[in-house]
Amino acid sequence: MHVKMIFSGFGGQGVIMMGYLFAMAGMYEEKNVTCLPSYGAEVRGGTANCTVVISSEEIASPVASEPDFAVFMNQPSLIRFQNQIQSGGTVFLNSSMIETKPIRGDIEIFEIPLNELAKQIKSDKVMNIIMIGALIKKTGLVSLGTMTRALKETFGQKNPSVFKLNESALMLGYNYLQ
Repeated sequence: MHVKMIFSGFGGQGVIMMGYLFAMAGMYEEKNVTCLPSYGAEVRGGTANCTVVISSEEIASPVASEPDFAVFMNQPSLIRFQNQIQSGGTVFLNSSMIETKPIRGDIEIFEIPLNELAKQIKSDKVMNIIMIGALIKKTGLVSLGTMTRALKETFGQKNPSVFKLNESALMLGYNYLQ
């Protein structure tokens, strides 16, 4: 297994955290991982993306050219990266912020209405975690239990209520896609 992913959106949407959490979960499952964040000087409101590689083999480069999976949290991210996804790849879109679909017909697309789903748990700060739940449900890259562990290790010690909110968001995204 050698899977490349890209997470992209505005700074402040949690795309760097998505990559970090996937890398942590991959390490917990004793896989080789790389995580390469990239963001503009503006950070919040500017562009941000994070590439992650999860592999059962040694990883030669952290650059995820031609990713297998892409998460786009906004329209500029879709426009910028849609042509880099390998043929047969899968795209997860925040359909609350992305009005157009990718122009390619050789990729699978899942539309997740993150803003609307976040209203169910009364927090717009967890849209990235909702997306992670949907992503692991469809890809099986890491287990739900392992991602829960990564959330707990990241947020549980500092603020247990934030961990519980994130856990609810993870389950909401996981159960959204059938």
